[in-house]
Amino acid sequence: MKTWPLLACVLVLSAQAAEPSPRVSPARTAHEAGLTDLRSLVPDIAEDIHYAENDNFTGAPVDGYRAAKCFLRTPAAEALARVERGLRGQGLRLLVWDCYRPARAVAAFVRWAGDPGDTRTKAAHYPNLGKDKLLGEYIAPVSGHSRGATVDLTLMQCEGKRCTPLDMGTDFDFFDPRAHTDYPGMTTAQRANRQRLLRAMAAEGFVNYPQEWWHYSLPSAAAVDTIYDVPVE
Repeated sequence: MKTWPLLACVLVLSAQAAEPSPRVSPARTAHEAGLTDLRSLVPDIAEDIHYAENDNFTGAPVDGYRAAKCFLRTPAAEALARVERGLRGQGLRLLVWDCYRPARAVAAFVRWAGDPGDTRTKAAHYPNLGKDKLLGEYIAPVSGHSRGATVDLTLMQCEGKRCTPLDMGTDFDFFDPRAHTDYPGMTTAQRANRQRLLRAMAAEGFVNYPQEWWHYSLPSAAAVDTIYDVPVE
């Protein structure tokens, strides 16, 4: 991530504010929102849903996460299941960190970013940035996750039932240029691991967000001009 000049930040955030706000769906259940529990397709998929617990950049469970589950719009869940099946033939598996994200959770992130006094997680998640620099590039008032077709994940190497996450160069939700997918300072092995994940996801149509190596969206499955606020439960 580059540190944008103040004027550039103002212009970008102003442009975002000028865009029409997406409609919040009236759906109140996952079924009404067309969301599928990924484990209904892959019962043993590895999940570690950080926002349902304390181990995340806010330091507490996030509003809207009542259970540690991965929901996605059905076409995205089916595509991710295909990625997982293809990887297993190579001795690899996915480890999923976040999927559909309720709009209320995104609002909680924005409130957290606006609280300069809460820096409990700075060392682990944004050691080289001021908290005020997180809005825009890393934390936005509207997230693609709330459209139901975005997922945060990594790769694991497996030997039998024992799986170990591959070295990607940073942890999840590390807000720093080192998390950029093509960060030039990576080791050869870290770059190869990121590219391996990129190729596996791209094979099913998922597109990477270049500022976060773990962040992928399936545009064809995302809700159009609509976000959801169904709790994860």
